[in-house]
Amino acid sequence: MQAFRRPIYSSLIFKLKNREAFDTAKTAIENDPRLTLEARRETKYYRDQSEVMAKFLRILGLSLTIIFSIGAIIGAMITMYSAVANRTAEIGTLRALGFRRRNILLAFLVESLLLGFIGGCLGLFFASFMQFITISTVNFQTFSELAFKFTLTPGIIMGSMMFALLMGLIGGVLPALRASRLKIVDALRAA
Repeated sequence: MQAFRRPIYSSLIFKLKNREAFDTAKTAIENDPRLTLEARRETKYYRDQSEVMAKFLRILGLSLTIIFSIGAIIGAMITMYSAVANRTAEIGTLRALGFRRRNILLAFLVESLLLGFIGGCLGLFFASFMQFITISTVNFQTFSELAFKFTLTPGIIMGSMMFALLMGLIGGVLPALRASRLKIVDALRAA
């Protein structure tokens, strides 16, 4: 207190004997006219303290997700266009054998979904190592240290895999349409 030239306490932490007595203690503290205090549970206090940093991290994470998602979709699209170009003769042969356009479309869509699935699994594998790292930063509101860890939950895993499959699907739609619209004569001539 002397180092910061503060003559009064800014916060006080105490533990109740009974957890259920918090509401009673809170009412007594906040209704005492001698005190100008606000009573909060410690978890809520720290949640409120880290709210600005959490919002910043959410915005940063969303921005990076959008940028990298666009890159992943473009990468999937390039890969699938290359697959279509390399298999033009095969596509022509399949069409000549009686496969319909929707069969060709479905085959390339399944392939792009498989690429999205593999990419999602690899991403989750490498992201799982983030659970072992504790990240600390400074809370610029109170100049105290905030430490946090990433936790990989089943909900995050499912959401990530759905997102990876969606990116694979979006990246594969145009190449799959191109493959399904190839004319039999042109495809066989390319061989």
